[in-house]
Amino acid sequence: MSTNNSDEVRVGVLSLHNSKETKAILNAVEDLGHEPVWLRRENAAVSIEDGEVTVEPEVDIIANRLLLSNTEEPAELLGLATTFNRIRPMLNEPDAVLAAIHKFATAATLANWNIKVPDALLALSNDRLNKGRERFGEVGVYKSAIGTHGGGTWKVDLTEPVNPKVGNRQAFLQKLIDHDDQRHRDLRVYIVDGEIVGAMYRYAPEGEWRTNVALGGDVLNATDEMPEEARETALYTAEVMGMDYVGVDLVESDDGWFVLEANPTAGFKGLYEATGKSPAPYIAKLAIERAGGEVDQKRVEELSATLDDSVPSCAPAESPIFDGEAPLIGYIEEVVVNGTKGSQQTLAKSDTGATRTSIDTSLAAEIGAGPIKSMTRVKSGSLKRGKARPVVDLVIGIGGTQHTVTASVEDRSHMDYPLLLGRDILEHYRVDVRRRANADRDDEDDEEEEMLEE
Repeated sequence: MSTNNSDEVRVGVLSLHNSKETKAILNAVEDLGHEPVWLRRENAAVSIEDGEVTVEPEVDIIANRLLLSNTEEPAELLGLATTFNRIRPMLNEPDAVLAAIHKFATAATLANWNIKVPDALLALSNDRLNKGRERFGEVGVYKSAIGTHGGGTWKVDLTEPVNPKVGNRQAFLQKLIDHDDQRHRDLRVYIVDGEIVGAMYRYAPEGEWRTNVALGGDVLNATDEMPEEARETALYTAEVMGMDYVGVDLVESDDGWFVLEANPTAGFKGLYEATGKSPAPYIAKLAIERAGGEVDQKRVEELSATLDDSVPSCAPAESPIFDGEAPLIGYIEEVVVNGTKGSQQTLAKSDTGATRTSIDTSLAAEIGAGPIKSMTRVKSGSLKRGKARPVVDLVIGIGGTQHTVTASVEDRSHMDYPLLLGRDILEHYRVDVRRRANADRDDEDDEEEEMLEE
């Protein structure tokens, strides 16, 4: 391990994506007078030569910011993080992150340490899961064990059977903590090194029961106002889970505060909007000090008043950070669509003019895409006022990637394809209009309504 001089620490951020959080941490390291290193596909390597192990680029400590919930094979990224962790000290070590990203593992860990979590049931067989579903009442929560941004979470009618897996991911049942007629809210507490940076109440958007900022929920500063029970529960959760930085989500019931999740890659945007504080300088400070460097605490507090997510000066030059080629999919693509009752392979049409993905009513019912959780108003070029359509949660697998979206449900029986991929999915791809998964079929000129969300 070495540094440019006796005072400067090289802080690596292991992140293969371009999130605000990654950039903010790297910028904070530099603003605190140390050297940030962005460990990406373009520049990172580990070498073994004559028994000596080296990391490229050289770093003194690593902040783990790998997004495991968005990948088809999180074990691959966990293995990558473990490799680096065996060579250099790491914030949010892989074993702690594994327990945190798996929602049931989190619940089981916390319950074992007498931290309140909602009742839940994970079963590997269909029979066992459905045999136990009655104890959750007529309505419960159905979750994929690994998910993100509220994706893979359904409020389900438990008078109907559910599947123990969503696509290739394990799912489980959880008790719904009901808020009666009140607008649903939860509490996100962001903790770094055993100290609370900030906290916010998150309110579900209209027609929604989940509170995630990524879904459009409102936020309100709760740093100084949250109950002591919630504060202590969040801090204890971070300690039990072994997380150096984490967003702990709690919900209040008549029986006190229950922990829903411990998110190792929680976003900064909502917290900054609510509290005016960014966790990035606090994470940078922890990394620098743990590697033996020094930090001016006053400067940390000054930097936390800004969320600097500009492109860091340390961004690898080999490949443009924002102009990398997205994966290619066809105009007609073969996909796997997943719901609470099962999965089905089908053909989908790509429509860059559609804001939202849509699914045929019959297919939605067959896979258990739902239940309907809200209505959205859509319009087409032929309709001035538009019409209301139900929307449901949907998990769509394309190649090796799964996408969780809120799709509209409509009768597509008169159309050639039961699924239309909107920009909520296509923004992650390039579309080749000449490529068709059904190339052996005659060309159709079916015209879809262009869906524009009001």
